[in-house]
Amino acid sequence: MQKEEKEAMTPEVKEEVNKQLEVIRRGAAEIIPEEDLVKKVRRSVETSRPLKVKLGLDPSAPDIHIGHTVVLNKLRQFQEMGHIVQLVIGDFTGRIGDPTGKSETRRQLTEEEVKENARTYADQMFRILDREKTEIHLNSKWLSPLDFAAVVDLAAKTTVARMLERDDFSKRYHAGQAISVHEFFYPLMQGYDSVALESDVELGGTDQTFNLLMGRQLQSQYGQEEQVILTMPLLEGLDGVKKMSKSLGNYIGIEETPEDMYGKAMSVPDDLMQKYYELVTDLTLEEKKSLAEGLEQGTLHPRDAKMGLARRLVRMYHGSEAAEEAEARFRKVFQQRALPNDIPEKSIPAADLEDGRMWIIHLLSRLELVASNGEARRMVKQGAVKIDGEKVTDTDAQIRLKKEMVVQVGKRKFARVSLDG
Repeated sequence: MQKEEKEAMTPEVKEEVNKQLEVIRRGAAEIIPEEDLVKKVRRSVETSRPLKVKLGLDPSAPDIHIGHTVVLNKLRQFQEMGHIVQLVIGDFTGRIGDPTGKSETRRQLTEEEVKENARTYADQMFRILDREKTEIHLNSKWLSPLDFAAVVDLAAKTTVARMLERDDFSKRYHAGQAISVHEFFYPLMQGYDSVALESDVELGGTDQTFNLLMGRQLQSQYGQEEQVILTMPLLEGLDGVKKMSKSLGNYIGIEETPEDMYGKAMSVPDDLMQKYYELVTDLTLEEKKSLAEGLEQGTLHPRDAKMGLARRLVRMYHGSEAAEEAEARFRKVFQQRALPNDIPEKSIPAADLEDGRMWIIHLLSRLELVASNGEARRMVKQGAVKIDGEKVTDTDAQIRLKKEMVVQVGKRKFARVSLDG
């Protein structure tokens, strides 16, 4: 143990260290190893040297949903304590794609796809992070120059047996499913990012633990002090079961309209509400404790707490005025059962109909109330489609269009349809 670690902390240092550790631990799933975090935080406080806190992101899609913000909010807390965030955009690793959780080899993205997806990442991140305390790095800067000898040397830092400790690789191997050699390089490259940046702490979801630990392993083999791993829980989506995902449709996007964001937040399951408050809002520790006490003691109604969650999320990404307007609209449309005043109007030529009718799936797509025929079928089956207030639950239904009618999908999407001709 180093001399400064043997010596007792002054009361001032101890107070600040404990304060920071309380914030860091709050909401975290696991800290590996916690004793190293204590040493790093203490040294940072005593020397006034900020910790370098890394997050790696592969731009596999251009937009961010609030499930992604779980780690971003924790990074913001580090920044508020004076530390530096190392945001690594995986423009190089993104061409391979993280195989975590995949049951088959993932399609490699082209350089153009990665660049296009990465284009909007930084601006979206800075809706949460402090730009002045954030370093942006593209990992192609140090990965692209590696020659084949350097790649072989990197590969020699671990073993196939170690790679097969990963749950998804192990399952695929024992099931006789293909594992491409290039997939083994993903955790190696992510770990090498930590070597290149000499990171003190790396954050990620609980499904990233293996990749994050690879960073510790490589730092040790390259003669560096090992980073601390901090994993955050995965956020369940609006279905309350599966991880939030755009492909599953159970997400709240940070670029969504205030009305959609507010309405979706109101559909968060009650038993997940406190988790959402904890992981994706900017409530202080004191406010979160007060919220939990109010719900437990019955002095705060769950409906009011959920409206507070919806209002806060909209305020965080669209401002206070937009949050107030979204709440007022929600109250009018859903609590008072009134139709909104600003329903988009669409006209459909009579010539496009067959015997005056249109298949419900085509009608929803034509009105742009769904993103695809698959989503249209899913919404109909879920009973989320109404025509003039009446549910449509038959995916084969042929709808006779009237002179004017209101079509509704879910709680937030409306279209006033008129027959042209």
